[in-house]
Amino acid sequence: MEAFKKLTGVVGPVDRVNVDTDAIIPKQFLKRIERTGFGQFLFYEWRFDTEGNVNPEFELNKPRYEDASVLISRVNFGCGSSREHAPWAILDYGFRCVIAPSFADIFYNNCFKNGILPIKLSEEQVEDLFQRTAHNDGYQLTVDLENKTVTDNYGLNIAFDLDEHRRQFLLQGLDDIGLTLQHEDLIAAYEKKKFA
Repeated sequence: MEAFKKLTGVVGPVDRVNVDTDAIIPKQFLKRIERTGFGQFLFYEWRFDTEGNVNPEFELNKPRYEDASVLISRVNFGCGSSREHAPWAILDYGFRCVIAPSFADIFYNNCFKNGILPIKLSEEQVEDLFQRTAHNDGYQLTVDLENKTVTDNYGLNIAFDLDEHRRQFLLQGLDDIGLTLQHEDLIAAYEKKKFA
């Protein structure tokens, strides 16, 4: 997993509450067995019409958000089913950070396991980010995980809270398997002793 230390990127807005995992990655696209390739289906039913044409009204389809790597949304982001495909799709699309006032627990946990930083800010702070994004073409945020801050070029400086254990996992690029592999020598020694 790629380590997350600092990210400066264009902000992409999805101005909706209760964005569920079926909206993030619809069930018909869950047949793939690898973790990649899901980005093309992210928010599929919002990004495309019933004929498969791009919906120009959907926020992320606007050219100004084309290279966005920071996603902002409203309360209860990632609710619904526990599908890990949701963070896979978000990451594969190009987002490394999601900012919202609240997240569904399973989605929130899955983000850390896939190298995505979910940041909880107050509804007022998120509203301010939506306003800044709307009024500044190509609006960018810098997300600094080492210092736990979100800043922009217009004087914004927000501190965010994050469990230190999760922070260290992201800073080191470790998922559960990576953490286990840090003890590979001990595991090998145990297996040698146990099965010799």
